[in-house]
Amino acid sequence: MRTLRIAAAALLVCTALVACAGQDAGNDFATPTGAPVTELPTPDPTGPVVSPTDPVDPTAPLSRPGKRPGGPPMPTATSELTLTGRIEAGVEPGCLLLDGYLLLGGPREVLTAGATVTVTGRPAPGMLTTCQQGTPFQVESAKRA
Repeated sequence: MRTLRIAAAALLVCTALVACAGQDAGNDFATPTGAPVTELPTPDPTGPVVSPTDPVDPTAPLSRPGKRPGGPPMPTATSELTLTGRIEAGVEPGCLLLDGYLLLGGPREVLTAGATVTVTGRPAPGMLTTCQQGTPFQVESAKRA
């Protein structure tokens, strides 16, 4: 007797769900009012024009000069710097770092990992390298300190 009541209740619920689901079954593209959609709405040409408030200048530099968190200051590419310190090996073979700068060029007999040196050159922050760390620094001269 209990099973019969459960089956009857389940049948009643299923019938109600099928009836509710079948109301718009013949019109898959109906609007909330039931009218069929025949074309997409077009924007009003007299409406407001939306434009970005801060357009991106493609010729602008990617970063502004200043102090990066955890790194060396970012001078402009035209400023010459003199760095003094101990050279560290980078994570990639052949990459040498000094105070957060990636040393490019210069005499390789002077620029070796572990050496204390003084180098003069120019930062090249836009230069692409395979070293994946440090700000590129084009060495013009180097000597052991």
